[in-house]
Amino acid sequence: MSFLTLIKRIAQISFMVMIVSYITKDTLSSSIDHSDLFIDPPKQYKTDKQSFDLEVNHEHYRITPKYDYTIEGIVVSTHHSDAFLDMAHDEWQDYLNIADLCVIWGENVKNSVYKDMDFNNGNWTCYYSWPNSEVRQRFHEDQLSNNHLLTNDASIKQTIMDVEPGDHIRIEGILADYTNPANGFNRKTSIARTDRGQGACETIFVEKFDIAQEMNSFQRVVFDISKFLFIVSGIFFLFLSFTSKQPE
Repeated sequence: MSFLTLIKRIAQISFMVMIVSYITKDTLSSSIDHSDLFIDPPKQYKTDKQSFDLEVNHEHYRITPKYDYTIEGIVVSTHHSDAFLDMAHDEWQDYLNIADLCVIWGENVKNSVYKDMDFNNGNWTCYYSWPNSEVRQRFHEDQLSNNHLLTNDASIKQTIMDVEPGDHIRIEGILADYTNPANGFNRKTSIARTDRGQGACETIFVEKFDIAQEMNSFQRVVFDISKFLFIVSGIFFLFLSFTSKQPE
């Protein structure tokens, strides 16, 4: 087997492994079994924090704290505000809300109902559905929240962006309203877990963010390695293909 053929085989195999691991690394149905874990509801307390201003990407924001807030749970869906198809955050010049995490706790974790459901996030909203009435009856809508996460801390931002569906996370921060006075943008936070629809999302200025446990960590490592091998072997293959002496 020639060296060029070997590189081609590596590229082909690593591509197939990358695709399979990409599909399985975020599959909730294969996530860690949390049936022995009961995660308490979020906790909020009156805060004495005063309004403050932040500058992000040359935009000035006013943050108005409402409650000190702690939430722990399992992430079932994510959205990054810098996603290619997300034009809304750029349109509103909202660079403070870096991501949304849809999180569940309580019975929704203990009875593993989330493994039988579908979740996905739009630009501002968490959507969920169930396949039948039996699953619907097991699901508690007041034990799920979509969380708009605000931060200007680079370390916290990186940790948030590393989160994948199935991860067990813990957030400490402030439920807060925020505005961009320059363009009139204004978002208020929900202060209850029982509301639904527009305005029901929690807006959290994050002060501390921890990933207590990652889901499918093996598949994620395999994905990262296979992606690296595919890129490197692909570059080598193209380079060797163009530089190899062609038969006369």
